[in-house]
Amino acid sequence: MGFFDKLFGKKEKESLDQGLQKTKESFLSKITKAVAGKSSVDDEVLDSLEEALVTADVGIETTVQIIERIEKRVSRDKYLNTSELNNILQDEIRAVLVDAPESNSYSFQSDLPNKPYVILVVGVNGVGKTTTIGKLAYNFKKAGKSVLLGAADTFRAAAVDQLTIWSERVGVPIVKQDMGSDPAAVAFDTVQSGVARGTDVIIIDTAGRLHNKAHLMDELGKIRRVIQKVIPNAPHEVLLVLDGSTGQNALEQAKHFTATTEVSALAITKLDGTAKGGVVLAIANQFKIPVKFIGVGEKMEDLLVFDKHEFVDSLFSLNS
Repeated sequence: MGFFDKLFGKKEKESLDQGLQKTKESFLSKITKAVAGKSSVDDEVLDSLEEALVTADVGIETTVQIIERIEKRVSRDKYLNTSELNNILQDEIRAVLVDAPESNSYSFQSDLPNKPYVILVVGVNGVGKTTTIGKLAYNFKKAGKSVLLGAADTFRAAAVDQLTIWSERVGVPIVKQDMGSDPAAVAFDTVQSGVARGTDVIIIDTAGRLHNKAHLMDELGKIRRVIQKVIPNAPHEVLLVLDGSTGQNALEQAKHFTATTEVSALAITKLDGTAKGGVVLAIANQFKIPVKFIGVGEKMEDLLVFDKHEFVDSLFSLNS
């Protein structure tokens, strides 16, 4: 019985398996081709394996790291054969994934370390940021927690409208102001309202497009400062949302945001529509920031708590 089976049940594990189907089909077919007719792990096998990893958008840096670790094991265990390669590869992929501090016990049902627990959500437009916020709200509410949304992306009317639709769909309140309002003022009102209501979880959306890095840093810094006027140690989590289907472009976005704000966790979306699911490995390994959530479908239930053991198990599973 795996992590998801224990915390959520078989349905969510099946969602993970199905969500990684395209990546798995591409990845496993290349691994199978790499070892076909081989009795041992040689340079040719390793070259083919390297190609499979790069094609899955694991990234050059992470791929080289994985291959080098496998090479060390091959040189150490002289009689290593290809039938063992899958298990070794799984071990090395797990090794490059960063564990969240609470990854072994976290679920939406878990007790929150702070009340209210303030989550600041960042990311560029189009990555599924608003949808992710809606799914987070749904899952927290389903777990019995009260949720309040804050529409601090005031530069786009569509962003406020979309978040309002999600608040209505999920059945949670939202704090919003007119388009063009000061995002920090919206964040302040949201946190102040959340405290007054006794809310468990406050999720604040932020602008996905600002003029430059300095502007982004200034805006997010201002939001953080006004939030701390109400709750000194907030936000408790800065969640960066990235679109997994964009592959290496997601890495560039991660570079941009991690350079300008203190990102504490990642949510990787749209993994169900891509064969580039390996980007999860690249992002987690390069930035040493834990992937906390992954999006594997359109339904509200299709935002899953990330666990590297279940992720790797699904990636290599042949029976779904």
